[in-house]
Amino acid sequence: MNKLPSERVKELGLEFPPAPKPAGVYRPILVVDKFLYVSGQGPVKNDGSLIIGRAGDDFNAEEAKLAARQVCLTMLSTIQTHFGSLDKVKRVVKVLGMVNSTPDFGQQPFVINGFSELMADVFGREHGIGVRSAVGMMLPDNIPVEIEAMFELH
Repeated sequence: MNKLPSERVKELGLEFPPAPKPAGVYRPILVVDKFLYVSGQGPVKNDGSLIIGRAGDDFNAEEAKLAARQVCLTMLSTIQTHFGSLDKVKRVVKVLGMVNSTPDFGQQPFVINGFSELMADVFGREHGIGVRSAVGMMLPDNIPVEIEAMFELH
């Protein structure tokens, strides 16, 4: 029998940071038909502060991957806070992962794996992995990773 995402979160001992408030004119989440869209999330620590730095300068690939994992925790917190329950989510559909990186840093897909691997742990491999893009760019407040995603609902 498949476990609910909320049960997996407990089993994994995951602790969510506080869901961030919008930093501009946008909604944190939006439901359209059977889809949940989540605005770009950064790596919020459990104390509410942001992880800051750039891959290739301040972080190596492994450290940046941990920041992407923290973005996943932030996004799960946002879904739970603004939507009510992770158990209403059927699957990850699409992920756009943006990595604040130096021009010579080419490991953006590896970094975004930190997000994708944790989503697979929470929703299961079949439903936790969707289509994905991973790109390098400059990000607001010098955060190392920002990720937006789209989910299908039950």
